[in-house]
This record gives sequence, C-alpha cells and structure tokens, in this order.
Amino acid sequence: MNPVQKENKFQAHYNQWAQPLFRFIYFKSKDQQLAEDIVQDAFVKFWDKMDTVESGKEKSYLFTTARNLLLNTIEHKKVVQRHQDTTFVKAETTTPHYDLEVSEFQKRLERAIAQLSDKQREVFLLHRVEGYKYKEISELLNLSQKAVEKRMSQALKELRKICHKI
Repeated sequence: MNPVQKENKFQAHYNQWAQPLFRFIYFKSKDQQLAEDIVQDAFVKFWDKMDTVESGKEKSYLFTTARNLLLNTIEHKKVVQRHQDTTFVKAETTTPHYDLEVSEFQKRLERAIAQLSDKQREVFLLHRVEGYKYKEISELLNLSQKAVEKRMSQALKELRKICHKI
C-alpha cells in the first residue's frame, strides 16, 4: 500500500471511529482529557499496525487497544497513588533516627522477654502478643485467673528492671 492509500484508509477509519471511541472511553473514565489522549494513542498504534490489521477488524482493534490503554492508565494511577500514600505516611511519621530507635527498642525488648522465666514468658506472650484475655489464658494453661494475673504482673515488673539495665 502506497503512502497516499495508507493515509486515505487511516483518515476514513478515523472519521468513522474517533467519536464512538471517544464516547466509549469517556463513558468508562468520566475524564475528557484522558479519553482524548487514549483515542489519540489508539490511533497512533493503529497507524503503526494498519498494514497487519485484517480488513473488517479495524473497529475491534481500535476498541480493544483503547480499552487496554485505559486499563493500563488506571492501573498506573493506582500504583502511583499507593506509592504516594505510603511515602507520605512514612515521611510524615518516621525519620531514619526514629526507625533506628524503634529497631533498637525491639531488640532490647526481645532480649528482655528471653530473660523472663518460662511461666512469665508464656503468660506475657499469650496476653500481649497473641491477644488472649486472662480468663482464656487461665483455661488454656489450666490455672486460676489470679495465678495468670500474678504471673503477668511479675513479668511486667521483671521487664521494667531488665529494660532499665539494658
């Protein structure tokens, strides 16, 4: 196909499908500028592939291309938004110094928990880490609720002592 024929064929398809394609994308996106951009990009892709698109399949090619471009754009916006959200929250709430302090505190706490007696450690981890209530722990360990409360109290006192030493 010579350049003039290609241009005439392209112009005919553009005149026939540009408006319906715009309405299709605009209906899905509710964004006029985005719809115009996608229609333009779809026709650029069509121009590049026009020689390989089967005759009679041009509409299908254009609408599929435009839909895929829209989906890619939406997915890209989601990724950017997630990145901005996490960056904003992290920048607002933490600094490298703060992160280091938290990390050091967690290490100290883990060492302190390791120094508790087995009975104290068991109750502490069940309550503070696993989220069990004293009554549930007492049933689980076959102890009275008062015994569980006492072990927890002892564990907390011991942790305070150990953490001040570390």
